[in-house]
Amino acid sequence: MDIVALAMFRAVAREQSITRAAELLGRVPSNVTTRIQQLEAEIGVPLFQRDRKRMALTSEGRTYLGYAERILNLAEEAQQVINPAGPAGTLRVGSMESTVASRLPLPLAGYNKQWPQVTLDLSTAPTRQLIDALLSHRIDCALIAVPTGEWWLDEAELDKFPLFREELMLLLPPDHPSVHQAEDIKTKALAAFALGCTYRMLAEEWLTSYGTRRADFAVQEVHSYHAMFACTAAGSCISIMPRSVVDLMRHLGPVKEQPLMKVDTYLACRSGFNTPAFSEFHKTLSAFSNIEDPDHER
Repeated sequence: MDIVALAMFRAVAREQSITRAAELLGRVPSNVTTRIQQLEAEIGVPLFQRDRKRMALTSEGRTYLGYAERILNLAEEAQQVINPAGPAGTLRVGSMESTVASRLPLPLAGYNKQWPQVTLDLSTAPTRQLIDALLSHRIDCALIAVPTGEWWLDEAELDKFPLFREELMLLLPPDHPSVHQAEDIKTKALAAFALGCTYRMLAEEWLTSYGTRRADFAVQEVHSYHAMFACTAAGSCISIMPRSVVDLMRHLGPVKEQPLMKVDTYLACRSGFNTPAFSEFHKTLSAFSNIEDPDHER
C-alpha cells in the first residue's frame, strides 16, 4: 500500500469507473486497474463489485475508503506544514447551510482571487456531523454553532475562533398571534434540519421550556431553509433561523418574525492545525466578522 495506490482507489470509488478515474488522474486505465488489483491482493479482500457499467464499493471497500480519505488528507496536511512556501493544495471546508448562504459568498470569492493555487472543497452539514468529520480528518475546518458548555464537545480537541454573531428569529405563519412563550404557539409543528443541527437543538429546548415539553408538538424535518420558510409561510409550521438568512428570503412570502436569541458561529479546526491555506482562510473570514476583536474572544 502506498499513497499513489490510495489516491487511485479513492478516485475509482468516487467515479465508480476505472476509465473516468484514469482520465482524472492522467493515467492509462490499465495502470489504474493493476494498482487496484495489487491493493486488493495486499489487503486480502475485494474492495469493488465489478460489472460492465460501474465499480461499486463492497462493504469492506466502504470501510476502507474512510481510512484512505484520512490517510490522504493527513499526507497533504503534512506536506503543507513541512513546506510552507505559501497557501497551496486543497482546503476542505465544512459549513452549516445558513453560513454558506448568508456569510460565505464574498469571503470565498476574495479568497479564490487572492489564492488561486488553493482548491476549496466545500461541503455542508449540521454542526454535530461537521465536528465528527473534523475529528476523523475528512475535512480540515468547519463553520459551526456550539453553545457554551455543550457536554458532547471536548474543547481540547478543537480550536474555535468566533466570527459571526447571529440573531435567531422565530418565524410564525403571517396570521399567527404574537408569541411571548412556547405555550402561545398555535401551530403544532417545527420545521427543522435533521438531528445534529444546533439551531434545531436550541429551538427544541426553547419549545420545551427546558423540561415542560408540549406533548402535541412535532418536528418536520426538511432539507433546506427555503423549504423551512415555505412551510412557515404556508401556515403548517413554525421555524427558527438566523436573521441573515431571513433577509435573503423575505421575497418568498409573508411570515411573522420575532427575535429569539443570539448565537455565535465559529471557525473550528483540529487543535494545532495551521496550514498556510487555513491561516489565510482564517484571515479572510476575520475581515468579514461582525464580532468585535474576534481573535481575542475564544
